[in-house]
Amino acid sequence: MIANIWRSPFELGEIWSQISEMGARSLPLVSASGFALGVVMTLHTRSTLVAFGATALIPRVQSLSFFVEIGPLVAALLVAGRVGAGIGAVIANLRVTEQIDAIEVLSVDSFKFLVVPRVIGCVIVLPLLTVFMDACGLVGGFLSEFAVSHLPLQLFLERAFQGVEWSNFVPPTLKTAVFGFIIGTVSSYYGYTMNEGTQGVGKAATNSVVTCSLLVILADVILVKIIFLLFPGSAI
Repeated sequence: MIANIWRSPFELGEIWSQISEMGARSLPLVSASGFALGVVMTLHTRSTLVAFGATALIPRVQSLSFFVEIGPLVAALLVAGRVGAGIGAVIANLRVTEQIDAIEVLSVDSFKFLVVPRVIGCVIVLPLLTVFMDACGLVGGFLSEFAVSHLPLQLFLERAFQGVEWSNFVPPTLKTAVFGFIIGTVSSYYGYTMNEGTQGVGKAATNSVVTCSLLVILADVILVKIIFLLFPGSAI
């Protein structure tokens, strides 16, 4: 996969098509999930922080929770469920119907045409979806807090970003590119190597979701440790 990224022809049109497919169609799911998590997070943290008289910290807890861990991990798991299953099923279906063989008969590199654009699309789309999830989480948190305490938006944002550094946002967001690479390669592998007939299409989709989710969680543990070593200030 890594070797084929730098080898021509570069399927820019197909890459853009995959970015549009994965990003635009995943945006409603990611945004709604981020908004709901923002509301729930505020409700839970408020009930705890009120007991300690620290309600002013609610916006900051909200933003740090989403920027550092909730946004990147949940966005990756949602994409693994939606996009990963789709990639595995689509490529497996092409294999079953012998369309991949037909593409190769036309002297087109099927791997370069089908797999590489999907992996690149996942790598590009996931950080963008993570940013949208973070933003929707803050919106949900603000509306939930406003309904209870009528906290103004400007004050909520000031408290949310107070003490938040770039190391709390940029590295956790960029680590989702690794998640995207995992989702794209694993899903494409199950679809491209499937050889069990029509029943294998569903199996490829299921295996893609399960394996991608497990590998994303494992990679998250490793990447969090690496980020803490490189940016000690990001540890909270």
